[in-house]
Amino acid sequence: MEKNDKKIPWFKRYNKGPVDQPAREIPDGLWIKCESCGEIIYKKELSKNLWVCSICGHHFRIDGKDYIDILIDEGTFQEFDSNITSKDSLNFIDSKRYSERIKETVIKTGLNSAITTGIGTIDSIQVSCGFMEFRFIGGSMGSALGEKFTRAVERAIEMEIPLIVVSASGGARMQESILSLMQMAKTGTALTRLHNLGLPFVSILTHPTTAGVMASYASLGDVIISEPGALLGFAGPRVIQQTIGTELPEGFQSAEFVLEHGFIDKIVPRNRLKATVAGLLRYMYEPAVKTVT
Repeated sequence: MEKNDKKIPWFKRYNKGPVDQPAREIPDGLWIKCESCGEIIYKKELSKNLWVCSICGHHFRIDGKDYIDILIDEGTFQEFDSNITSKDSLNFIDSKRYSERIKETVIKTGLNSAITTGIGTIDSIQVSCGFMEFRFIGGSMGSALGEKFTRAVERAIEMEIPLIVVSASGGARMQESILSLMQMAKTGTALTRLHNLGLPFVSILTHPTTAGVMASYASLGDVIISEPGALLGFAGPRVIQQTIGTELPEGFQSAEFVLEHGFIDKIVPRNRLKATVAGLLRYMYEPAVKTVT
């Protein structure tokens, strides 16, 4: 190469200073962080996956109406007793009047009680069903819930069809005192009649199912199913530990621990829930199976 020849650089950096570019804005509500693994998930994808994290399998809490969509055949659900709601018979006041709390919750959720009941079909098998709503005062069991549950049982008896209930609850509703506790006996008695007629009851437990509901009808299923990782139990860990004076094993109220110790029958991921329930019903209900075409 001659001396006069210019060398051609392989790389050349042009320093033009910082370039002002508008920050990319992400609209609020499009993404959500997994409560278990911390993964940031696109909400539309999470919804398509039935609100289950595709990375770690964490089951997000969903509403009762979502379980209707997951379990019940499209267009077959018929709601009953939607007008039943609790009354403030005791004129109870905590941080606010119980009557005010009910009104506010009705407006917030669009529901009159913590359970939606009706009839529908699961893979063409007709069932009486109930779906609890944790957003309604923690899914607590008051007189309205107990009455609607009992009517759902009676409907199953009258129509000779299975009963399916999805539970999510913090327990009995303290604002109704003894009226709430009475629902444990009321619902249990109704289920005894169902059992004596040989009609199946599949109880599905979701996160969380605790206290009075867990101690009554949620634990009385012929088959008891839970979603993975659900919190299941009667009292809180601190209360139990103080009562028995013993250190509790880690995760002792998880669905997995409860399954290992024989208190539930099966843990089923949300995407297998409908197929599993349909299979159980066809096995348990074969002698008098009623299908809707």
